[in-house]
Amino acid sequence: MSQNQESNEMLPLVDNNGNIVGCASRAECHSPLKLLHPVVHLHVLNKEGKILLQKRSMSKSIQPGKWDTAVGGHVDYGEDINSALMRESFEELGLSDFTPVQLDRYVFESPVEREMINSFGVVCNLEADSFHFGKDEIDEVRYFSFDEIEYSRNKNIFTPNFLLEFDRLSSKFISLVYHKD
Repeated sequence: MSQNQESNEMLPLVDNNGNIVGCASRAECHSPLKLLHPVVHLHVLNKEGKILLQKRSMSKSIQPGKWDTAVGGHVDYGEDINSALMRESFEELGLSDFTPVQLDRYVFESPVEREMINSFGVVCNLEADSFHFGKDEIDEVRYFSFDEIEYSRNKNIFTPNFLLEFDRLSSKFISLVYHKD
């Protein structure tokens, strides 16, 4: 999608409970107005408890070259959360035919936007080189251990949103991998 198409993309607007209250262009959502809009995240973990991260393309306007959640994207206007999750998972990693587990929903505000994050997780047996991704969006994917993430936390290689979500969800990731409730 070209940058012009991206800025004209229509996104739903939601209230703090996730109810749709209108729509606006992506450009309006990513403006000083900071209109609250929903996004989906998928955290992919392997059986060893490592988490798959994507290295954002250097051509991205937000957080280029940083490691981030395996899948993340906007919900299109008229699309439900689960459909957006499946679409984004296929577009970003070629991942389909899986059953996600909802982990969290919260509002995240950055200097450029305000998002209602809908976080999901899945345990996957695929090696990192098995995922198919477009080089225009993602430069690389690889699994990180929790220790690697902690060791590199202050090296400015992760997006702030990923670190916030990692801190919020680490115990849920462990439960997901080891089937604890």
